Amino acid sequence: MPEKVVIIGSGPAGWSAAIYAARANLNPLVFEGTVNPDGVHMIPLGQLAYTTEVENYPGFPVGDVFSFVRSAVDSSREWNFPDAPEGHTKNDKPHYAVQGTELMELMRQQALNFDTRAIEDDIVDIDISSKPYKVIRRNGETVETHAIIIATGARANYLGLDSEEEYKNKGVSACAVCDGGLPFFGGKELAVVGGGDSAVEEASYLANLKNCPQVHMIVRRDEMRASPILRDRAINNPKIEIHWNSVVDEVLGDGKEVTGLRLKSTVDDSTSELSVGGMFVAIGHTPNTAFLNGKIDVNDKGYINWTKSFRTDTSVEGIFAAGDVADDYYRQAITSAGTGCMAALDVERWLTDKGVA
Repeated sequence: MPEKVVIIGSGPAGWSAAIYAARANLNPLVFEGTVNPDGVHMIPLGQLAYTTEVENYPGFPVGDVFSFVRSAVDSSREWNFPDAPEGHTKNDKPHYAVQGTELMELMRQQALNFDTRAIEDDIVDIDISSKPYKVIRRNGETVETHAIIIATGARANYLGLDSEEEYKNKGVSACAVCDGGLPFFGGKELAVVGGGDSAVEEASYLANLKNCPQVHMIVRRDEMRASPILRDRAINNPKIEIHWNSVVDEVLGDGKEVTGLRLKSTVDDSTSELSVGGMFVAIGHTPNTAFLNGKIDVNDKGYINWTKSFRTDTSVEGIFAAGDVADDYYRQAITSAGTGCMAALDVERWLTDKGVA
């Protein structure tokens, strides 16, 4: 018998969709994804699995979150929990912000509590030539389903340096809005890599933080790709220093955190060192839509198009999209969760109209 709904992806959008679909008695099946070396990037728990403190998700104020998470999530998942960071008390009281993996494990557990089924595997293709639709697993097995929610997210583009990989979550980030205000970066000069609109927005956000003394923009060319108004905003901001014709050659650190960058000139290959306590890479994102093989309409950046205003419908009836795979603007956990809810409600109503739910 075909599934009522299959959810592909396990970030905030996927698990939120699962919670709502499960509570509507749709008995959702979630394909969580896997970590594979062959280019499939549907990472279990989504991009938040690579994030440390999450201070901007409502409902999780700093407190004894550490103990709460461990009381709420099945003990078999404790292998995925980080250790409590040093100094996580303030005035002898717990002072611990929820970590990315912890927040996602809580969402996952909540979905499972409503009998959501989860399989840690990739979907590598879909067959929409007839109904019910089919999703194809990595091993070639197929699962029939009346509806599909695509929540595979988008991955940040990085520079590809070994040193960059070494210092991820130790001063290297791809989201200033997510991480820039964390105490870890407080009082440190910071760098933003990129010259487009997103890079200027990231640099401006950091420059507006009271505890950020200076922002350095690393721009490959002698001009920015950013729109003129944003470019001028960066150039005229006294807290932003622009390093033209420069690329990051190496991320420097002491093994525990970033201490600086080695910059290389794109003009004469000369190098210099820049003392910073963090690097934010803002060179774009890549939506995880390759597995769709062109069967769903996407925009010029590869993000799935929503075809109805304030709805999560795609170009194919019965297939819906949620989260960063369709959102190239906000890219926040809370907006992803919101569209996950919307997608589940859209599926429920669509299935009801079709006489399936």
